[in-house]
Amino acid sequence: MNAAASPALKFRIVDAQLQLTDCRTRLPFRFGVHTLTSAPFATLRIEIETMDGRREFGASSDLLVPKWFEKDLEKTPERDSRNLADSAEKAMAFSTQQGSATVFDHWFSCYESRVGGQSSLASDLLLRGFGVALMERALMDAVCRREDCSFHEALLGDLFGFQPGRVHGALQGWNLSESLPAKPATSMNLRHTIGLLDALTPEDWADAEAPQDGFPTCLAEDIARYGLSWFKIKINGKKETDVKRLLAIAEVLHACGVKNPRFTLDGNEQFASMDDLADTLEEVVTHPQGAELLQGLAFIEQPLSRKDTFRPELHAGLSRVRVFGPVIIDEADFGVQAFPKAVTLGYEGVSIKACKGVFRALLNRGLCEISPGNLFQSGEDLTNLPVRALQQDLCLMASLGIEHVERNGHHYFKGLHHLSSAEREQALLHHPDLYVSGKGGAELSIKNGKLSLSSLQAPGFGCSLKP
Repeated sequence: MNAAASPALKFRIVDAQLQLTDCRTRLPFRFGVHTLTSAPFATLRIEIETMDGRREFGASSDLLVPKWFEKDLEKTPERDSRNLADSAEKAMAFSTQQGSATVFDHWFSCYESRVGGQSSLASDLLLRGFGVALMERALMDAVCRREDCSFHEALLGDLFGFQPGRVHGALQGWNLSESLPAKPATSMNLRHTIGLLDALTPEDWADAEAPQDGFPTCLAEDIARYGLSWFKIKINGKKETDVKRLLAIAEVLHACGVKNPRFTLDGNEQFASMDDLADTLEEVVTHPQGAELLQGLAFIEQPLSRKDTFRPELHAGLSRVRVFGPVIIDEADFGVQAFPKAVTLGYEGVSIKACKGVFRALLNRGLCEISPGNLFQSGEDLTNLPVRALQQDLCLMASLGIEHVERNGHHYFKGLHHLSSAEREQALLHHPDLYVSGKGGAELSIKNGKLSLSSLQAPGFGCSLKP
């Protein structure tokens, strides 16, 4: 069926079930205040019934990553992950009590109940929104399957009933379908995460034993295997160590023969002020290798803590930072009002993460397009693992025309090892452009630093495996 000729589909939610699977990293992933070594992987499976009585299943998934949605050091990582599962269950409980409606109406009512009615100063807004976003994606998957169309076709045909003007009055006349490319991207540059603890060369493992699992164990090996040219570098807010780390990375990129490397910096809420960040960048540029590296800087992500992001007095140094590149928000993107608020302070961009919500990303696209400035969206990662979490996030990026996207699940986890053998076989069968059999088993296929995405454009939301 051609979604372009279809009205927005109305349905009720018959059932929703959440399944958790424990996953362990192959390498420790240090970001901000936390080192990730394990987390549950959540899969949400829902069943819908349309007005004519026909039923369909849909699914979504996400890793329940601790210390990102909330950075409360008094809570254990296990408690953080459990709270994320609770968020999903509360969104499920709310949504299954609703009557027949479009995907957008289901999302909007759930979002308003779980997030919109809370104070903008509440610390759990991202946490609350997680469950809403997980439910949203499962519903989109079910509706696309029910109408036998791809996610991109559904967007072009307004199968989800998207009404941006209900959220932002300024978007009343903006049309999503006219904004999107006629066809989604079929390939995309992978922006490889360099975490705070990541080894840069084999010699960095001198005091520890590197994993012997067939996957790269350091940046130099990643570059050699995947042909990388885009990177996302984590920094910790301490000038001396950040300068030393950036210069060391520049040396490795040069030694590995990476021509004109492009990269982004992720502050992960670690800087006390924009002046502190400016001091670090201004020190890096005084070194020849540092100056050469910074020529490839695309943007800087979330330097200040989420609670400090909207304090004007901490942004005096923003003009100094913007000499090197624009600044975007990520953790401070707590809800639909966050990006417009950040723009008034001088931020120029906002991250796209499926775990924050598809409609959230579409709304921010509209705000970027109607702005007289140079506002933009970036594709970021929260350790998306195959198959659904990774593929739905990539599918969203492909529809929005994002040119490069951060990916790190292939790096910190062992390919598709967390899946059953049957699921791995199905992933290789249905998505042979995205996955490949290798020394470490089934894994993400990265060629010349790019991902091939053509197989995502099948009925459903980016995944041909049955829910």
